[in-house]
Amino acid sequence: MSNLSSTKNTIEKILRPLDRLSANPNARRVTYAVALIFFVSMILIPPIIGVVLKWNLIGDTLQNPILVARAESAILASFAIASIVSILDLIAGLPTAWFIVRRKAKWINVVDTLADIPFVIPTVALGFSILVFWSQPQGISGLLRIESLISPGLGLIMLLHFAFSYPIIVRIMVGELQSYDQVYEIAGRTLGASSLTAARTITLPILKPALVSAFLLAFCRSLSETGATAVVAGAFENGPIFIRNALSSVPPQQGPMVLVSLVLIVTSCAIFAFISILGPRLRFPVKKVWPNFEKRLSNPKSTLGRDGLALIVFAIFVAIPSLFVALPGIIAFTDGTVVAAFTGAGVWGVYWGSLLTSYVVALAATLMNLLVGFPMAVIITRRKFGTQVTALLNALISIPITIPSVALGVSLSLFWTAFGNLPELWTLILVHTTITYTYFVQAMAAAIESVPEELESVARTLGAHPFETFRKILIPLTKYSIFSGAIMVLTRSVDETGATTAVLAATSQIKTAPVLLVNWIRNPASVGGQSVVGLGVLFLVLTTFISLLVIRLVLRRER
Repeated sequence: MSNLSSTKNTIEKILRPLDRLSANPNARRVTYAVALIFFVSMILIPPIIGVVLKWNLIGDTLQNPILVARAESAILASFAIASIVSILDLIAGLPTAWFIVRRKAKWINVVDTLADIPFVIPTVALGFSILVFWSQPQGISGLLRIESLISPGLGLIMLLHFAFSYPIIVRIMVGELQSYDQVYEIAGRTLGASSLTAARTITLPILKPALVSAFLLAFCRSLSETGATAVVAGAFENGPIFIRNALSSVPPQQGPMVLVSLVLIVTSCAIFAFISILGPRLRFPVKKVWPNFEKRLSNPKSTLGRDGLALIVFAIFVAIPSLFVALPGIIAFTDGTVVAAFTGAGVWGVYWGSLLTSYVVALAATLMNLLVGFPMAVIITRRKFGTQVTALLNALISIPITIPSVALGVSLSLFWTAFGNLPELWTLILVHTTITYTYFVQAMAAAIESVPEELESVARTLGAHPFETFRKILIPLTKYSIFSGAIMVLTRSVDETGATTAVLAATSQIKTAPVLLVNWIRNPASVGGQSVVGLGVLFLVLTTFISLLVIRLVLRRER
Protein backbone atom coordinates (compact mmCIF):
# COMPACT_ATOMS: atom_id res chain seq x y z
CA MET A 1 0.00 0.00 0.00
CA SER A 2 2.87 2.37 0.84
CA ASN A 3 4.46 1.77 -2.58
CA LEU A 4 1.14 2.44 -4.30
CA SER A 5 0.64 5.63 -2.29
CA SER A 6 4.18 6.74 -3.08
CA THR A 7 3.63 6.12 -6.79
CA LYS A 8 0.39 8.14 -6.75
CA ASN A 9 2.14 11.02 -4.98
CA THR A 10 4.95 10.96 -7.54
CA ILE A 11 2.45 11.05 -10.41
CA GLU A 12 0.60 13.92 -8.76
CA LYS A 13 3.87 15.90 -8.46
CA ILE A 14 4.57 15.35 -12.16
CA LEU A 15 1.06 16.40 -13.18
CA ARG A 16 0.79 19.52 -11.00
CA PRO A 17 2.82 21.70 -13.40
CA LEU A 18 0.45 20.62 -16.17
CA ASP A 19 -2.51 21.53 -13.94
CA ARG A 20 -1.10 25.03 -13.41
CA LEU A 21 -0.22 25.38 -17.11
CA SER A 22 -3.79 24.49 -18.12
CA ALA A 23 -5.04 27.56 -16.25
CA ASN A 24 -3.37 29.65 -18.95
CA PRO A 25 -5.97 30.32 -21.71
CA ASN A 26 -3.23 30.21 -24.37
CA ALA A 27 -2.23 26.69 -23.32
CA ARG A 28 -5.79 25.47 -23.77
CA ARG A 29 -6.03 27.17 -27.15
CA VAL A 30 -2.80 25.50 -28.27
CA THR A 31 -4.12 22.08 -27.20
CA TYR A 32 -7.34 22.48 -29.16
CA ALA A 33 -5.49 24.01 -32.10
CA VAL A 34 -3.14 21.01 -32.29
CA ALA A 35 -6.11 18.62 -32.33
CA LEU A 36 -7.81 20.68 -35.03
CA ILE A 37 -4.64 21.00 -37.14
CA PHE A 38 -4.03 17.25 -36.90
CA PHE A 39 -7.56 16.55 -38.08
CA VAL A 40 -7.37 18.94 -41.03
CA SER A 41 -3.81 18.10 -42.10
CA MET A 42 -3.73 14.35 -41.40
CA ILE A 43 -7.33 13.18 -41.69
CA LEU A 44 -9.26 15.56 -43.95
CA ILE A 45 -6.88 16.98 -46.59
CA PRO A 46 -4.75 13.92 -47.58
CA PRO A 47 -7.64 11.90 -49.10
CA ILE A 48 -8.68 14.89 -51.21
CA ILE A 49 -5.20 15.97 -52.34
CA GLY A 50 -4.09 12.38 -53.03
CA VAL A 51 -6.58 11.85 -55.85
CA VAL A 52 -6.11 15.37 -57.25
CA LEU A 53 -2.38 14.69 -57.64
CA LYS A 54 -3.11 11.98 -60.22
CA TRP A 55 -5.96 13.82 -61.93
CA ASN A 56 -4.06 13.84 -65.25
CA LEU A 57 -4.16 10.03 -65.45
CA ILE A 58 -7.94 9.97 -65.74
CA GLY A 59 -7.87 11.39 -69.28
CA ASP A 60 -6.00 8.39 -70.65
CA THR A 61 -8.43 6.02 -68.98
CA LEU A 62 -11.44 7.77 -70.50
CA GLN A 63 -10.00 7.05 -73.94
CA ASN A 64 -10.26 3.31 -73.28
CA PRO A 65 -13.93 2.30 -73.70
CA ILE A 66 -13.38 -1.20 -72.25
CA LEU A 67 -11.90 0.16 -69.03
CA VAL A 68 -14.61 2.83 -68.79
CA ALA A 69 -17.34 0.20 -69.20
CA ARG A 70 -15.74 -1.96 -66.50
CA ALA A 71 -15.42 1.02 -64.18
CA GLU A 72 -19.05 2.10 -64.69
CA SER A 73 -20.32 -1.43 -64.10
CA ALA A 74 -18.22 -1.80 -60.93
CA ILE A 75 -19.34 1.55 -59.49
CA LEU A 76 -23.04 0.85 -60.18
CA ALA A 77 -22.67 -2.62 -58.65
CA SER A 78 -21.20 -1.14 -55.46
CA PHE A 79 -24.08 1.27 -54.88
CA ALA A 80 -26.73 -1.25 -55.94
CA ILE A 81 -25.40 -3.91 -53.55
CA ALA A 82 -25.06 -1.43 -50.66
CA SER A 83 -28.61 -0.10 -51.19
CA ILE A 84 -30.31 -3.49 -51.50
CA VAL A 85 -28.39 -5.05 -48.60
CA SER A 86 -29.09 -2.09 -46.29
CA ILE A 87 -32.83 -2.27 -47.02
CA LEU A 88 -32.82 -6.04 -46.38
CA ASP A 89 -30.89 -5.42 -43.15
CA LEU A 90 -33.62 -3.07 -41.93
CA ILE A 91 -36.40 -5.48 -42.90
CA ALA A 92 -34.75 -8.43 -41.15
CA GLY A 93 -32.83 -6.69 -38.37
CA LEU A 94 -35.61 -4.53 -36.92
CA PRO A 95 -37.84 -7.53 -35.95
CA THR A 96 -34.80 -9.18 -34.33
CA ALA A 97 -34.02 -6.05 -32.31
CA TRP A 98 -37.69 -5.78 -31.31
CA PHE A 99 -37.66 -9.44 -30.24
CA ILE A 100 -34.50 -8.96 -28.13
CA VAL A 101 -35.90 -5.91 -26.31
CA ARG A 102 -39.58 -6.77 -25.91
CA ARG A 103 -39.48 -10.52 -25.21
CA LYS A 104 -38.93 -11.49 -21.57
CA ALA A 105 -36.87 -14.66 -21.32
CA LYS A 106 -33.36 -15.48 -20.09
CA TRP A 107 -32.35 -17.21 -23.31
CA ILE A 108 -32.90 -13.90 -25.18
CA ASN A 109 -29.41 -12.94 -23.95
CA VAL A 110 -28.03 -15.77 -26.08
CA VAL A 111 -29.59 -14.26 -29.21
CA ASP A 112 -28.33 -10.82 -28.17
CA THR A 113 -24.78 -12.17 -27.83
CA LEU A 114 -24.87 -14.19 -31.04
CA ALA A 115 -25.94 -11.07 -32.94
CA ASP A 116 -22.47 -9.64 -32.30
CA ILE A 117 -20.61 -12.57 -33.90
CA PRO A 118 -19.84 -10.80 -37.20
CA PHE A 119 -18.33 -7.93 -35.14
CA VAL A 120 -15.90 -10.29 -33.40
CA ILE A 121 -14.86 -12.20 -36.52
CA PRO A 122 -12.51 -10.24 -38.83
CA THR A 123 -14.27 -9.71 -42.16
CA VAL A 124 -11.67 -11.65 -44.16
CA ALA A 125 -12.37 -14.62 -41.86
CA LEU A 126 -16.10 -14.01 -42.22
CA GLY A 127 -15.70 -14.02 -46.01
CA PHE A 128 -13.85 -17.33 -45.86
CA SER A 129 -16.51 -18.80 -43.57
CA ILE A 130 -19.35 -17.80 -45.88
CA LEU A 131 -17.43 -19.03 -48.94
CA VAL A 132 -16.96 -22.47 -47.36
CA PHE A 133 -20.54 -22.64 -46.02
CA TRP A 134 -22.40 -21.67 -49.20
CA SER A 135 -20.01 -22.59 -51.99
CA GLN A 136 -17.71 -25.48 -51.09
CA PRO A 137 -18.19 -29.22 -50.43
CA GLN A 138 -17.34 -28.83 -46.73
CA GLY A 139 -20.47 -26.71 -46.27
CA ILE A 140 -24.11 -26.92 -47.20
CA SER A 141 -23.25 -27.87 -50.79
CA GLY A 142 -21.79 -31.15 -49.52
CA LEU A 143 -24.94 -31.90 -47.53
CA LEU A 144 -27.04 -31.34 -50.66
CA ARG A 145 -24.54 -33.38 -52.73
CA ILE A 146 -24.03 -30.65 -55.29
CA GLU A 147 -20.80 -28.98 -56.39
CA SER A 148 -21.72 -25.47 -55.24
CA LEU A 149 -25.05 -24.13 -53.97
CA ILE A 150 -24.04 -20.51 -54.58
CA SER A 151 -20.94 -19.92 -56.68
CA PRO A 152 -18.57 -17.01 -55.97
CA GLY A 153 -19.95 -13.82 -57.48
CA LEU A 154 -22.82 -11.40 -56.96
CA GLY A 155 -25.06 -13.75 -54.93
CA LEU A 156 -22.32 -14.66 -52.47
CA ILE A 157 -21.32 -10.99 -52.11
CA MET A 158 -24.92 -10.12 -51.20
CA LEU A 159 -25.02 -12.87 -48.55
CA LEU A 160 -21.67 -11.73 -47.13
CA HIS A 161 -22.61 -8.04 -46.97
CA PHE A 162 -25.94 -8.92 -45.37
CA ALA A 163 -24.17 -10.98 -42.69
CA PHE A 164 -21.63 -8.35 -41.61
CA SER A 165 -23.95 -5.31 -41.81
CA TYR A 166 -26.97 -7.00 -40.17
CA PRO A 167 -25.54 -6.62 -36.61
CA ILE A 168 -25.18 -2.86 -37.16
CA ILE A 169 -28.95 -2.53 -37.56
CA VAL A 170 -29.68 -4.84 -34.63
CA ARG A 171 -27.22 -3.18 -32.25
CA ILE A 172 -28.37 0.38 -33.02
CA MET A 173 -32.09 -0.44 -32.83
CA VAL A 174 -31.70 -2.49 -29.62
CA GLY A 175 -30.10 0.55 -27.99
CA GLU A 176 -32.82 2.88 -29.24
CA LEU A 177 -35.68 0.59 -28.24
CA GLN A 178 -34.22 0.12 -24.76
CA SER A 179 -34.06 3.88 -24.20
CA TYR A 180 -37.42 4.56 -25.87
CA ASP A 181 -40.21 5.63 -23.53
CA GLN A 182 -43.22 3.49 -24.43
CA VAL A 183 -45.77 5.93 -23.02
CA TYR A 184 -47.01 7.03 -26.45
CA GLU A 185 -47.25 3.47 -27.69
CA ILE A 186 -49.16 2.46 -24.54
CA ALA A 187 -51.50 5.43 -25.03
CA GLY A 188 -52.23 4.27 -28.58
CA ARG A 189 -52.94 0.75 -27.34
CA THR A 190 -55.36 2.05 -24.68
CA LEU A 191 -57.21 3.96 -27.41
CA GLY A 192 -57.82 0.73 -29.30
CA ALA A 193 -54.85 0.45 -31.66
CA SER A 194 -53.39 -3.02 -32.16
CA SER A 195 -49.73 -3.60 -31.25
CA LEU A 196 -48.72 -3.59 -34.92
CA THR A 197 -50.62 -0.36 -35.63
CA ALA A 198 -49.13 1.36 -32.57
CA ALA A 199 -45.62 0.25 -33.49
CA ARG A 200 -45.98 1.25 -37.16
CA THR A 201 -47.67 4.62 -36.66
CA ILE A 202 -46.18 5.76 -33.33
CA THR A 203 -42.95 4.00 -32.34
CA LEU A 204 -41.21 3.73 -35.73
CA PRO A 205 -41.84 7.38 -36.71
CA ILE A 206 -40.38 8.48 -33.35
CA LEU A 207 -37.35 6.24 -33.95
CA LYS A 208 -36.94 7.45 -37.54
CA PRO A 209 -33.59 9.23 -36.90
CA ALA A 210 -32.16 5.97 -35.54
CA LEU A 211 -33.48 4.05 -38.55
CA VAL A 212 -31.83 6.56 -40.89
CA SER A 213 -28.55 6.36 -38.97
CA ALA A 214 -28.63 2.56 -38.98
CA PHE A 215 -29.33 2.48 -42.72
CA LEU A 216 -26.46 4.91 -43.40
CA LEU A 217 -23.96 2.92 -41.34
CA ALA A 218 -24.98 -0.35 -42.99
CA PHE A 219 -24.79 1.34 -46.40
CA CYS A 220 -21.30 2.73 -45.74
CA ARG A 221 -20.10 -0.57 -44.29
CA SER A 222 -21.23 -2.45 -47.39
CA LEU A 223 -19.78 0.17 -49.72
CA SER A 224 -16.34 0.14 -48.12
CA GLU A 225 -15.66 -3.56 -47.52
CA THR A 226 -12.86 -5.00 -49.68
CA GLY A 227 -11.04 -7.92 -48.06
CA ALA A 228 -14.01 -10.20 -47.42
CA THR A 229 -15.56 -9.22 -50.76
CA ALA A 230 -12.36 -10.25 -52.57
CA VAL A 231 -12.66 -13.68 -50.94
CA VAL A 232 -16.16 -14.38 -52.33
CA ALA A 233 -16.24 -12.23 -55.49
CA GLY A 234 -14.74 -14.64 -58.00
CA ALA A 235 -14.62 -12.82 -61.34
CA PHE A 236 -17.30 -10.30 -60.31
CA GLU A 237 -16.20 -6.69 -59.81
CA ASN A 238 -17.67 -3.96 -57.68
CA GLY A 239 -15.85 -0.69 -57.02
CA PRO A 240 -13.42 -1.86 -54.31
CA ILE A 241 -12.63 -5.09 -56.20
CA PHE A 242 -12.03 -3.11 -59.41
CA ILE A 243 -9.53 -0.92 -57.54
CA ARG A 244 -7.89 -3.96 -55.98
CA ASN A 245 -7.53 -5.62 -59.39
CA ALA A 246 -6.07 -2.42 -60.83
CA LEU A 247 -3.54 -2.32 -57.99
CA SER A 248 -2.53 -5.97 -58.38
CA SER A 249 -2.09 -5.82 -62.17
CA VAL A 250 1.44 -5.65 -63.59
CA PRO A 251 2.17 -2.80 -63.96
CA PRO A 252 -0.49 -1.21 -61.66
CA GLN A 253 -3.22 0.60 -63.60
CA GLN A 254 -3.18 3.94 -61.80
CA GLY A 255 -5.54 5.76 -64.18
CA PRO A 256 -8.55 3.43 -63.72
CA MET A 257 -7.74 3.18 -60.02
CA VAL A 258 -7.81 6.98 -59.58
CA LEU A 259 -10.99 7.34 -61.69
CA VAL A 260 -13.01 4.79 -59.72
CA SER A 261 -11.61 6.02 -56.38
CA LEU A 262 -12.60 9.61 -57.18
CA VAL A 263 -16.11 8.65 -58.29
CA LEU A 264 -16.64 6.49 -55.20
CA ILE A 265 -15.37 9.21 -52.84
CA VAL A 266 -17.49 11.99 -54.35
CA THR A 267 -20.63 9.91 -54.84
CA SER A 268 -20.57 8.22 -51.44
CA CYS A 269 -20.07 11.57 -49.67
CA ALA A 270 -22.93 13.09 -51.68
CA ILE A 271 -25.28 10.19 -50.90
CA PHE A 272 -24.33 10.26 -47.22
CA ALA A 273 -25.02 14.00 -47.02
CA PHE A 274 -28.28 13.67 -48.99
CA ILE A 275 -29.67 10.90 -46.78
CA SER A 276 -28.42 12.58 -43.58
CA ILE A 277 -30.22 15.83 -44.46
CA LEU A 278 -33.39 14.55 -46.10
CA GLY A 279 -33.79 11.19 -44.32
CA PRO A 280 -35.11 12.58 -41.01
CA ARG A 281 -37.52 14.85 -42.91
CA LEU A 282 -39.14 12.06 -44.90
CA ARG A 283 -42.53 10.94 -43.68
CA PHE A 284 -43.23 7.33 -42.98
CA PRO A 285 -44.44 5.75 -46.22
CA VAL A 286 -47.87 4.50 -45.09
CA LYS A 287 -50.13 6.34 -42.64
CA LYS A 288 -53.33 4.55 -43.47
CA VAL A 289 -54.55 2.04 -40.88
CA TRP A 290 -56.29 -1.30 -41.55
CA PRO A 291 -57.67 -2.12 -38.07
CA ASN A 292 -59.02 -5.63 -38.67
CA PHE A 293 -56.10 -6.84 -40.78
CA GLU A 294 -53.47 -5.39 -38.43
CA LYS A 295 -55.29 -6.75 -35.41
CA ARG A 296 -55.06 -10.27 -36.87
CA LEU A 297 -51.33 -9.75 -37.48
CA SER A 298 -50.96 -8.66 -33.84
CA ASN A 299 -52.41 -11.79 -32.26
CA PRO A 300 -50.04 -14.16 -30.38
CA LYS A 301 -49.79 -16.69 -33.22
CA SER A 302 -48.87 -14.06 -35.81
CA THR A 303 -46.38 -12.47 -33.40
CA LEU A 304 -44.81 -15.86 -32.70
CA GLY A 305 -44.56 -16.50 -36.44
CA ARG A 306 -42.90 -13.12 -37.03
CA ASP A 307 -40.38 -13.74 -34.25
CA GLY A 308 -39.72 -17.25 -35.49
CA LEU A 309 -39.13 -16.05 -39.03
CA ALA A 310 -36.74 -13.35 -37.80
CA LEU A 311 -34.75 -15.92 -35.80
CA ILE A 312 -34.66 -18.36 -38.74
CA VAL A 313 -33.30 -15.65 -41.04
CA PHE A 314 -30.73 -14.70 -38.41
CA ALA A 315 -29.64 -18.30 -37.86
CA ILE A 316 -29.44 -19.34 -41.54
CA PHE A 317 -27.95 -16.20 -43.05
CA VAL A 318 -25.88 -14.73 -40.20
CA ALA A 319 -25.07 -16.95 -37.21
CA ILE A 320 -24.40 -20.37 -38.77
CA PRO A 321 -22.43 -19.13 -41.82
CA SER A 322 -20.37 -16.86 -39.54
CA LEU A 323 -19.51 -19.63 -37.06
CA PHE A 324 -18.69 -22.10 -39.83
CA VAL A 325 -15.20 -20.57 -39.98
CA ALA A 326 -14.18 -22.79 -37.06
CA LEU A 327 -14.64 -26.09 -38.96
CA PRO A 328 -11.64 -25.98 -41.35
CA GLY A 329 -9.45 -24.73 -38.50
CA ILE A 330 -10.52 -27.59 -36.23
CA ILE A 331 -9.70 -30.12 -38.97
CA ALA A 332 -6.14 -28.72 -39.01
CA PHE A 333 -5.65 -30.05 -35.46
CA THR A 334 -6.05 -33.62 -36.72
CA ASP A 335 -3.76 -33.62 -39.78
CA GLY A 336 -0.55 -32.19 -38.33
CA THR A 337 -0.98 -28.67 -39.70
CA VAL A 338 -1.12 -27.19 -36.22
CA VAL A 339 2.37 -28.60 -35.42
CA ALA A 340 3.85 -26.85 -38.46
CA ALA A 341 2.06 -23.65 -37.45
CA PHE A 342 3.51 -23.52 -33.94
CA THR A 343 7.02 -24.39 -35.14
CA GLY A 344 6.90 -21.66 -37.79
CA ALA A 345 7.63 -24.10 -40.63
CA GLY A 346 6.92 -23.22 -44.25
CA VAL A 347 4.48 -20.37 -44.74
CA TRP A 348 3.83 -19.99 -41.02
CA GLY A 349 6.88 -17.84 -40.35
CA VAL A 350 5.50 -15.20 -42.71
CA TYR A 351 2.04 -15.61 -41.17
CA TRP A 352 3.17 -14.91 -37.60
CA GLY A 353 5.13 -11.90 -38.83
CA SER A 354 2.05 -10.56 -40.61
CA LEU A 355 -0.08 -11.07 -37.48
CA LEU A 356 2.49 -9.15 -35.42
CA THR A 357 2.48 -6.34 -38.02
CA SER A 358 -1.33 -6.15 -37.84
CA TYR A 359 -1.27 -5.62 -34.08
CA VAL A 360 1.67 -3.19 -34.13
CA VAL A 361 -0.17 -1.02 -36.68
CA ALA A 362 -3.46 -1.35 -34.76
CA LEU A 363 -1.89 -0.40 -31.42
CA ALA A 364 -0.08 2.59 -32.97
CA ALA A 365 -3.32 3.79 -34.62
CA THR A 366 -5.20 3.34 -31.33
CA LEU A 367 -2.58 5.37 -29.42
CA MET A 368 -2.69 8.19 -31.99
CA ASN A 369 -6.47 8.29 -31.80
CA LEU A 370 -6.34 8.49 -28.01
CA LEU A 371 -3.91 11.41 -28.11
CA VAL A 372 -5.62 13.54 -30.78
CA GLY A 373 -9.17 12.16 -30.81
CA PHE A 374 -10.05 12.95 -27.21
CA PRO A 375 -9.38 16.73 -27.54
CA MET A 376 -11.41 16.79 -30.77
CA ALA A 377 -14.33 15.09 -28.98
CA VAL A 378 -14.13 17.79 -26.28
CA ILE A 379 -14.09 20.51 -28.97
CA ILE A 380 -17.27 19.08 -30.50
CA THR A 381 -19.26 18.40 -27.35
CA ARG A 382 -18.27 21.59 -25.49
CA ARG A 383 -18.56 23.73 -28.68
CA LYS A 384 -15.17 25.36 -28.16
CA PHE A 385 -15.31 27.14 -31.54
CA GLY A 386 -18.99 28.03 -31.60
CA THR A 387 -22.14 26.23 -32.73
CA GLN A 388 -21.69 26.62 -36.51
CA VAL A 389 -18.04 25.50 -36.55
CA THR A 390 -18.96 22.56 -34.31
CA ALA A 391 -21.73 21.45 -36.71
CA LEU A 392 -19.28 21.67 -39.63
CA LEU A 393 -16.61 19.69 -37.77
CA ASN A 394 -19.15 17.05 -36.80
CA ALA A 395 -20.05 16.57 -40.46
CA LEU A 396 -16.43 16.55 -41.68
CA ILE A 397 -15.39 13.98 -39.08
CA SER A 398 -17.88 11.50 -40.59
CA ILE A 399 -16.20 11.63 -44.01
CA PRO A 400 -13.69 8.76 -43.47
CA ILE A 401 -16.45 6.21 -42.81
CA THR A 402 -18.45 7.29 -45.87
CA ILE A 403 -15.57 6.61 -48.27
CA PRO A 404 -14.85 3.02 -49.36
CA SER A 405 -11.71 2.00 -47.52
CA VAL A 406 -9.80 0.90 -50.61
CA ALA A 407 -10.55 4.25 -52.30
CA LEU A 408 -9.47 6.05 -49.15
CA GLY A 409 -6.32 3.95 -49.05
CA VAL A 410 -5.49 4.75 -52.69
CA SER A 411 -5.85 8.48 -52.10
CA LEU A 412 -3.87 8.46 -48.85
CA SER A 413 -1.13 6.32 -50.37
CA LEU A 414 -0.76 8.73 -53.30
CA PHE A 415 -0.61 11.69 -50.91
CA TRP A 416 1.93 10.27 -48.46
CA THR A 417 4.11 8.91 -51.26
CA ALA A 418 4.21 12.32 -52.95
CA PHE A 419 4.62 14.55 -49.88
CA GLY A 420 5.75 12.47 -46.96
CA ASN A 421 8.06 9.93 -48.62
CA LEU A 422 7.45 7.90 -45.48
CA PRO A 423 8.38 4.26 -44.92
CA GLU A 424 5.51 1.90 -45.72
CA LEU A 425 4.92 1.00 -42.09
CA TRP A 426 4.42 4.64 -41.05
CA THR A 427 2.21 5.28 -44.07
CA LEU A 428 0.16 2.25 -43.04
CA ILE A 429 -0.18 3.56 -39.47
CA LEU A 430 -1.38 6.98 -40.70
CA VAL A 431 -3.88 5.34 -43.07
CA HIS A 432 -5.28 3.15 -40.29
CA THR A 433 -5.46 6.18 -37.99
CA THR A 434 -7.52 7.99 -40.63
CA ILE A 435 -9.88 5.06 -41.16
CA THR A 436 -10.52 4.58 -37.43
CA TYR A 437 -10.53 8.25 -36.35
CA THR A 438 -14.28 8.71 -36.77
CA TYR A 439 -15.14 5.69 -34.62
CA PHE A 440 -13.13 6.91 -31.63
CA VAL A 441 -14.14 10.59 -31.83
CA GLN A 442 -17.84 9.82 -32.20
CA ALA A 443 -17.75 7.30 -29.33
CA MET A 444 -16.00 9.79 -27.05
CA ALA A 445 -18.23 12.70 -28.12
CA ALA A 446 -21.31 10.68 -27.14
CA ALA A 447 -19.76 9.83 -23.77
CA ILE A 448 -18.66 13.39 -22.97
CA GLU A 449 -22.08 14.70 -24.00
CA SER A 450 -23.63 12.57 -21.24
CA VAL A 451 -21.40 14.18 -18.57
CA PRO A 452 -23.12 17.34 -17.24
CA GLU A 453 -20.92 20.35 -17.89
CA GLU A 454 -22.02 21.69 -14.50
CA LEU A 455 -19.79 19.11 -12.77
CA GLU A 456 -16.73 20.66 -14.40
CA SER A 457 -17.98 24.16 -13.63
CA VAL A 458 -18.43 23.32 -9.94
CA ALA A 459 -14.93 21.85 -9.77
CA ARG A 460 -13.52 24.99 -11.38
CA THR A 461 -15.30 27.26 -8.88
CA LEU A 462 -13.80 25.17 -6.07
CA GLY A 463 -10.31 25.93 -7.36
CA ALA A 464 -9.55 23.01 -9.68
CA HIS A 465 -7.46 23.76 -12.77
CA PRO A 466 -8.86 22.74 -16.20
CA PHE A 467 -6.45 19.81 -16.66
CA GLU A 468 -7.11 18.66 -13.11
CA THR A 469 -10.84 18.71 -13.82
CA PHE A 470 -10.22 16.79 -17.03
CA ARG A 471 -8.22 13.98 -15.40
CA LYS A 472 -10.19 13.74 -12.13
CA ILE A 473 -13.75 14.15 -13.43
CA LEU A 474 -14.04 13.71 -17.18
CA ILE A 475 -11.68 10.75 -17.63
CA PRO A 476 -13.11 8.67 -14.71
CA LEU A 477 -16.69 9.29 -15.89
CA THR A 478 -15.89 8.36 -19.51
CA LYS A 479 -13.35 5.62 -18.77
CA TYR A 480 -15.61 2.85 -20.04
CA SER A 481 -16.24 4.72 -23.30
CA ILE A 482 -12.50 5.32 -23.73
CA PHE A 483 -11.92 1.58 -23.57
CA SER A 484 -14.90 0.90 -25.84
CA GLY A 485 -13.61 3.39 -28.39
CA ALA A 486 -10.16 1.84 -28.19
CA ILE A 487 -11.70 -1.60 -28.78
CA MET A 488 -13.49 -0.35 -31.90
CA VAL A 489 -10.29 1.23 -33.23
CA LEU A 490 -8.18 -1.84 -32.49
CA THR A 491 -10.56 -4.37 -34.06
CA ARG A 492 -11.30 -2.14 -37.08
CA SER A 493 -7.57 -1.69 -37.71
CA VAL A 494 -6.69 -5.38 -37.32
CA ASP A 495 -9.61 -6.18 -39.64
CA GLU A 496 -8.76 -3.68 -42.40
CA THR A 497 -7.86 -5.10 -45.82
CA GLY A 498 -8.86 -2.68 -48.58
CA ALA A 499 -6.84 0.37 -47.55
CA THR A 500 -3.89 -1.82 -46.57
CA THR A 501 -3.88 -3.39 -50.04
CA ALA A 502 -3.84 0.10 -51.56
CA VAL A 503 -0.84 1.16 -49.47
CA LEU A 504 1.35 -1.93 -49.74
CA ALA A 505 2.96 -2.63 -53.11
CA ALA A 506 2.74 -6.14 -54.53
CA THR A 507 6.48 -6.58 -53.89
CA SER A 508 6.33 -5.17 -50.36
CA GLN A 509 7.98 -7.14 -47.58
CA ILE A 510 5.33 -5.88 -45.15
CA LYS A 511 2.12 -7.87 -44.97
CA THR A 512 -0.76 -7.72 -42.52
CA ALA A 513 -2.64 -10.88 -41.58
CA PRO A 514 -5.91 -10.05 -43.45
CA VAL A 515 -4.04 -9.19 -46.68
CA LEU A 516 -1.98 -12.38 -46.44
CA LEU A 517 -5.08 -14.48 -45.76
CA VAL A 518 -6.89 -13.07 -48.80
CA ASN A 519 -3.99 -14.29 -50.95
CA TRP A 520 -4.09 -17.69 -49.22
CA ILE A 521 -7.83 -18.06 -49.70
CA ARG A 522 -7.65 -17.15 -53.38
CA ASN A 523 -4.89 -19.71 -53.98
CA PRO A 524 -4.99 -22.36 -51.22
CA ALA A 525 -2.81 -24.82 -53.17
CA SER A 526 0.15 -22.43 -52.94
CA VAL A 527 0.25 -22.71 -49.12
CA GLY A 528 -0.67 -26.35 -48.61
CA GLY A 529 -4.44 -26.56 -48.96
CA GLN A 530 -7.62 -25.61 -47.15
CA SER A 531 -6.38 -26.95 -43.81
CA VAL A 532 -3.60 -24.35 -43.71
CA VAL A 533 -5.97 -21.58 -44.77
CA GLY A 534 -8.59 -22.60 -42.21
CA LEU A 535 -6.07 -22.66 -39.37
CA GLY A 536 -4.68 -19.25 -40.37
CA VAL A 537 -8.19 -17.80 -40.32
CA LEU A 538 -8.95 -19.47 -36.99
CA PHE A 539 -5.80 -17.99 -35.41
CA LEU A 540 -6.82 -14.51 -36.55
CA VAL A 541 -10.29 -14.98 -35.05
CA LEU A 542 -8.86 -16.34 -31.78
CA THR A 543 -6.33 -13.53 -31.34
CA THR A 544 -9.03 -10.94 -31.97
CA PHE A 545 -11.41 -12.66 -29.55
CA ILE A 546 -8.72 -13.00 -26.85
CA SER A 547 -7.77 -9.32 -27.23
CA LEU A 548 -11.40 -8.29 -26.75
CA LEU A 549 -11.85 -10.70 -23.83
CA VAL A 550 -8.80 -9.34 -22.00
CA ILE A 551 -9.98 -5.76 -22.45
CA ARG A 552 -13.50 -6.65 -21.28
CA LEU A 553 -12.13 -8.41 -18.19
CA VAL A 554 -10.04 -5.36 -17.35
CA LEU A 555 -13.10 -3.17 -17.81
CA ARG A 556 -15.22 -5.41 -15.59
CA ARG A 557 -12.58 -5.28 -12.84
CA GLU A 558 -12.32 -1.50 -13.12
CA ARG A 559 -16.09 -1.09 -12.98
